[in-house]
Amino acid sequence: NELQAYIRAFGRYITPEQLEELRPVLLVSAEVDVVTVAQFLYTTQGEAILDWLGEVIQTAGRQNGSLALRAAMIQAAADPDGGLNAINVLKHFPTQGPRVDLWRLLTITQVAIAEINQTYATSAEVADQATQAALESGQTHSPASSNVLASPGNYQWEKRVFGTAVLPTDLYLPEGENRPLVVISHGLGNNRATLAYVAEHLASHGFAAAVVEHPGSNASQIDSLLNGRVNEAIAPDELIRRPTSVQSLLDQLEVTAQRDPLLRGRIDFARVGMLGQSLGAYTTLALAGAKIDLNSLERSCPPQIRQLNLSLLLQCMVPSLPQPLPTLQDSRVQAAFAINPLNSAVFGPEGLSNITVPIMMVSGSQDTVTPALAEQIRPFTWLKSPERYLLMMEGGTHFSTIFDPAADEETIPLPEVVIGPSPELAKRYIQIMSLAFFKTHLAGEDNYRQYLDPSFTAAISHPELPLSLVRDLTLAN
Repeated sequence: NELQAYIRAFGRYITPEQLEELRPVLLVSAEVDVVTVAQFLYTTQGEAILDWLGEVIQTAGRQNGSLALRAAMIQAAADPDGGLNAINVLKHFPTQGPRVDLWRLLTITQVAIAEINQTYATSAEVADQATQAALESGQTHSPASSNVLASPGNYQWEKRVFGTAVLPTDLYLPEGENRPLVVISHGLGNNRATLAYVAEHLASHGFAAAVVEHPGSNASQIDSLLNGRVNEAIAPDELIRRPTSVQSLLDQLEVTAQRDPLLRGRIDFARVGMLGQSLGAYTTLALAGAKIDLNSLERSCPPQIRQLNLSLLLQCMVPSLPQPLPTLQDSRVQAAFAINPLNSAVFGPEGLSNITVPIMMVSGSQDTVTPALAEQIRPFTWLKSPERYLLMMEGGTHFSTIFDPAADEETIPLPEVVIGPSPELAKRYIQIMSLAFFKTHLAGEDNYRQYLDPSFTAAISHPELPLSLVRDLTLAN
């Protein structure tokens, strides 16, 4: 039939072994319902992805196949026989037949393979340079030394919910006075529960932790999109509203702490740290001093499929905003911990170089949403802060540190390959390294500096999810 003809045609350009590997890929189905698929494909980001794919899968008249693909994907999602997979999409293509531009597909494939190979090579460079730095440090650590940082601390803490604050906030407040404060920001489609495990851990070790929720980019926003109550996954001004709302929240908490006897004197607002994941990590970098660079965005936008970087769909929304943009930095932020940040275009080398506070970037080598090479490894080399760290999880994905198997049943299920190996181990790494980082650079407890060393991460690294830390990085290209 026609589909077999396409596969045979493609087989002229790849080996029989590769063709056998391709067949099951074409049959892998996404476990999403037809309403979810339809709602997403009508968003700005969904239309951009369709336009990319339409360059390769065209109509019989050699026109961009985006509109036909949208119809085919919706029908495939509704097909009880296999659901949303590549074969079903081609089967439901509504015109006389899809025309696959094999040369363009092969070009994109070659770019993808080259990018993957370069990421592997660069990740190996990070690991090699971390190993060399560990040898040169002269420090030794046993794997058991991580137990001190991984175990809950001795502080008793209480959780207070501020539902009417400028941002809905859960405040984890330990006993004692003048506790340093860490503000925690979730990624797109998540909520306060996503990183609560970090807040609880930090609170048990003496940090106040304010876990915020961003209404314009949380799980409820995505639920509203999928149920037709809103038309976009995220509004462009959310990239500005996120950091400015955190600024307002800090102002509000300061005032509340002065008036509320239960809060008075318990939080030190001169020692504020930021921790975030994905879009929350972008928020973290902005508040820490990274400046939006419109020239960098002009060079990278609009995003193209060959860039293989989904995060550019969000970054490239910024130029559409009214100018000039407000100041996003908050001088109270004294340390920044950014997990899987998106930043390469929106800040670029010039914007990131404005960060002067201590900063740790966390990257997963298998991240396909904010790709490691484009969004963390290269950007790390642009940082000028004297206290900078790159923490690399080899095999980690965009979801390694936030995956929760007990999450709300309404969330879209993720395949194991997307989650990555051992998410519990990834979360343990975050607990350990965020504690060491904030104890050193926010609480001023210099005895924790020994854990911000490549020799320590080498000692706690597990073969299932190898961990590397560097403070400087020289890339071959």
